Order: sequence, then C-alpha cells, then structure tokens
Amino acid sequence: MAQIVDARGLSCPQPVLMTMQEIKKTGKGQIEVLVDTDTSKENVSRAAASQGWQVGNISAEGEGYRILIKKDA
Repeated sequence: MAQIVDARGLSCPQPVLMTMQEIKKTGKGQIEVLVDTDTSKENVSRAAASQGWQVGNISAEGEGYRILIKKDA
C-alpha cells in the first residue's frame, strides 16, 4: 500500500519538502502525493524524479491532483 502525503492547501515549497521527507523515510515503494495547484504538481514531480523516483500516474482529483511516484528496490 502506498504512503500518502497530503499537501493540499499548502503553497510551495511545502509540498516538495513534505514529499522529500517521505522519500527519505520510505526509501522505496510507492508514495501518493495530493496537491491542489499546477505549480505544486510540477515541482513535486520534478523533485521526485531528481531523487531517482519514477513519476507514474498523475490524475486530476476534485480541485487538485493525485501524483503516484514509485521506486523499486
């Protein structure tokens, strides 16, 4: 089951910082990041990719987005 980072309602750089914390804590697997702005979506995706994580599905959800990032062992 994916870890969930709920960064809705927060402005950058908070969603990126929360995502990076979870990436460090988790190390591998799947993380779902919930954001509510295009800027946060782009920044979180870029930050995850820079750490070697794959950005999977990005789906619009309500007022925001659900970003699935994953990293195998």
